[in-house]
Amino acid sequence: MAERTDVIVDRPGDRHRVVVVGAGFGGLNAARGLRRTDAEVVVVDRVNHHLFQPLLYQVATALLPPGDIAPPLRQVLGKRNRVVLGEATDVDVAERTVTLTQTDGRTRLLGYDSLVVAVGSTDSYFGHDEWRRWAPPMKTLDDAVALRGRVLGAFERAAVATVDAVRRRDLTFAIIGAGPTGVELAGQLAAMTRRTLRGQYPELDLDEVRVVLMDALDHVLPPYAPALRRHTEAKLRALGVDVRLGRKVEQVDEDGVVSAPTAGGEPERLSAGTVVWAAGVRAAPLTAKLAASAGVDSDKRGRLVVRDDCTVPGHPEVFVIGDTANHRDLPGVAEPAIQQGKYVAKVLRARLAGGSAPGPFRYLDLGVMATISAGDAVADVRGLRLRGLVGKVAWSVVHLAFLVGWRNRAAVLAEWAWTVTTGRRNQRVILEPVRA
Repeated sequence: MAERTDVIVDRPGDRHRVVVVGAGFGGLNAARGLRRTDAEVVVVDRVNHHLFQPLLYQVATALLPPGDIAPPLRQVLGKRNRVVLGEATDVDVAERTVTLTQTDGRTRLLGYDSLVVAVGSTDSYFGHDEWRRWAPPMKTLDDAVALRGRVLGAFERAAVATVDAVRRRDLTFAIIGAGPTGVELAGQLAAMTRRTLRGQYPELDLDEVRVVLMDALDHVLPPYAPALRRHTEAKLRALGVDVRLGRKVEQVDEDGVVSAPTAGGEPERLSAGTVVWAAGVRAAPLTAKLAASAGVDSDKRGRLVVRDDCTVPGHPEVFVIGDTANHRDLPGVAEPAIQQGKYVAKVLRARLAGGSAPGPFRYLDLGVMATISAGDAVADVRGLRLRGLVGKVAWSVVHLAFLVGWRNRAAVLAEWAWTVTTGRRNQRVILEPVRA
């Protein structure tokens, strides 16, 4: 039968082909670790950039331009790696192929000798996907740029509102989820209101602005030590953030959020013009397709349970890393993915050279950290608990070190210095018309 013209069959040649699906922290480090091998490395991603997700909220709050945290993949990977833009929709471990939908709409069956799946996670609305329309997530660069427009647009709408209730609604920002993303976003929104926008809206009383951070748990930053959680909550409240803990969200709609105390009580409606979802994640959809094809287990968050060498049971040629994998239930942050990516590259280098395989993957826990304001952050670095300015310095050093490219590091440092010194944020561009 003649081959369909809209399906491209791309089989490996003489060189060992390693296909890396996902160019986040895990995939990028795996691909870069194979640059000095003779393997053909093919990196697949839906977008043409590597995203430094920990600073995404700073794009959403007009502090950083998108390009400073999203260097182009072809620039980062260099000429020794091949980049294919497209969405991976299926994996066939028997045929050793990944099915891609390319940007031109055609399907590519991309064959592999070794496969690294590092597609990360997506947002979980805990069975209420209809809430996404009113409470979008902040996982991609598009999400952050869109949120920036919504936040800035809210102030513009409030400035021309003639009804008090409408103005107050436009000036209310609700963030669902008090993990690191929610805490950092709330802190930046409060700081932007208190300093950057002060004096620029004579039509408004910016004391009316409400930043509401809510969570079903009874504390912020669940993975952190109690002392750091208490410090963070106190500082957020001092910034003017309305922290509402122990409140389960029951409904999200065009008018805001309905929540109720988890201990029991009457639901309460919060009228809010901007709602952001930062409450939960699960493995990306491709993970379920891989699990079914390989006949392996996944956990309640959809992550594949992998072996100690990050491979899928029964398939030593398939590696799963980062948020896609459950490797001894490691946290879904950047550092495990970075270390796993480097480890997988080491395993593949040994295989290609015919050498001995390295031992099992061992995670070096470097700690957790979150920023609160321009001069305050919390960090737990292997038992050393930092807060305040010392925590902020540690947070800044680590994030600059993990950014890809010296140009990006210099640009981000300059933007931070400018904002701390002047209070100004130069990225206040609304790319779409302000919605009514």
